[in-house]
Amino acid sequence: MNPTTDNGVLGPTYLDGLTEHISNPKDLRLHEWRRQLKTPSGQTKFRIKFYGRLHEKYNNLIVGTDFAPSLILAVDNVTGQEILLFDGCKHGYNAMFCDTFTAEQIQNRPATNFYNDKAGNEIFEIVISTYNGIDYEDELADQVDENGLIELIDGTKVEFNNVKCNGYDTLQIWAISEGGDTVNVVSEEL
Repeated sequence: MNPTTDNGVLGPTYLDGLTEHISNPKDLRLHEWRRQLKTPSGQTKFRIKFYGRLHEKYNNLIVGTDFAPSLILAVDNVTGQEILLFDGCKHGYNAMFCDTFTAEQIQNRPATNFYNDKAGNEIFEIVISTYNGIDYEDELADQVDENGLIELIDGTKVEFNNVKCNGYDTLQIWAISEGGDTVNVVSEEL
């Protein structure tokens, strides 16, 4: 697991081994996990590939479409390795416990768009932040079976500890250009 500084908040399990600690992160909140994306080989420069659209008013934000939630990947600029950053059909509280999706919605979201900031930059360092303000012990502990599993809205059973990490209620992703400009690419309440 990836705790951030001293606040002890655990990050998404699907990002284990793919992030690095940020020393003295500015304005870190009580229930926040924040890390910089970094491959096991040390790469920190990525392109951002996504299914979704850019928000009409805030055109730097990637959002879902009327058809389905967003799907966002980082692509290692050197090796081409793709790293899942967010799947709106799987990650976050709503996707795990509230919203259901058809097989067509889940499978027909080709991540074919590449993100460019307003200056035309397409290669970035990526910082990911999740907020985990849900008290899962209080809210859902009574639904955990004898094997430590809990059933999600889609019928799958997962380890309760993984739910606490992947069922975050807010996600933010920032892209930092080579020139040091930072843009908020994703801001989702989940």
